[in-house]
Amino acid sequence: MSDSSSETTGVNPGVDPEPDKEATREKGPLAPQSSRGLTAWAAIGLIAALLLGGTAFPDTILGILADIITDKDTFAAALRLSVPIAFAALGGIFSERAGVINIGLEGLLIISAFTAIYVTDITGEIWVGFSGGVVASVLLALLFAVVTIEFRADQIIAGLAVWLIALGLAPFASQVIYNSPNTPTVGTTRSISVPVLAEIPFFGALFSASPSVYMLLIAVVASWYVFERTAFGRWVRASGENPKALDTAGVNVNRVRYAGVLISGVLAGMGGSALSLDLGQFTGNGATMVNGKGFIAIVAYLFGNYNPIGAFLATMLFAGLDAIQTVFQLQGIGLPQQLIRVIPFVMVIVILAFVGRTRLPESAGEHYESGEK
Repeated sequence: MSDSSSETTGVNPGVDPEPDKEATREKGPLAPQSSRGLTAWAAIGLIAALLLGGTAFPDTILGILADIITDKDTFAAALRLSVPIAFAALGGIFSERAGVINIGLEGLLIISAFTAIYVTDITGEIWVGFSGGVVASVLLALLFAVVTIEFRADQIIAGLAVWLIALGLAPFASQVIYNSPNTPTVGTTRSISVPVLAEIPFFGALFSASPSVYMLLIAVVASWYVFERTAFGRWVRASGENPKALDTAGVNVNRVRYAGVLISGVLAGMGGSALSLDLGQFTGNGATMVNGKGFIAIVAYLFGNYNPIGAFLATMLFAGLDAIQTVFQLQGIGLPQQLIRVIPFVMVIVILAFVGRTRLPESAGEHYESGEK
């Protein structure tokens, strides 16, 4: 009976046919990538329509919006605003592709932003402060890794704990040290400007930016290279997709997962340090100066389908919207500022609704007992 059934279905006994269906669905023409493609083309079409409408009606809201979109200062602001989000998104990719869901990115940004300012204040050296912020983020990421990998705690709850710890600890430390949740101002990083190239309309913003922007661009390319061209990148992907196969090949899964989480700490620490040092101050009021950027980073790498370049482009979309709404508020067009201010967050929800299903790494969030001790 079982033999005839196997011959009829074409599937070996004991083998679940569902993974084959899933693989076929992922590779098909209407895979989740197509939803992202349609969303991206829709966004490009909307921008083109706005620009054409602005050209035809220069004195209207469309004209004002078109001028803002094509302004070099808007592009420069988008690059600057994308830095903490994109760094955190890259870190989230390393952690989650290794099999550890790290929703504590917001906390890593907060703790590194404060520590960078504090260390800069006591040493007088901006890059020492930058490194201090990265170290603080790595230490908090290490705590998260030990709790989730070694002690097998729930990763979502542990990630929320990391966020809440940083959300309370950084303003509290600032209050104790400076008698205010906001730190005093310190020196800021100076922009690097390339003569002649910086004068190019619009794209000249790429050649007159803070060092953190250039570090981000390098990090995006380096992350892509690691995942696509190195053995370590293959180990990270295998750790999140098929840890048993990786373990059978003689690679310690837990060590790879530790590495993924610690790398997320390094990258998020760079983003948080850049955020505060580019402004020269840490603001600890309310949701702190980070203000949800770590959670937007999670949306960015999901939208980018765990691809560093895709995550960066998604981040630029969100940062661009943020830059546009900031300028838009100053135009006096009659719309309430509160309505304009929420545009980026509304767009995040809209994109999530239309982007389609993102396929998580097969073993993300699952504990694994490595065979190698």
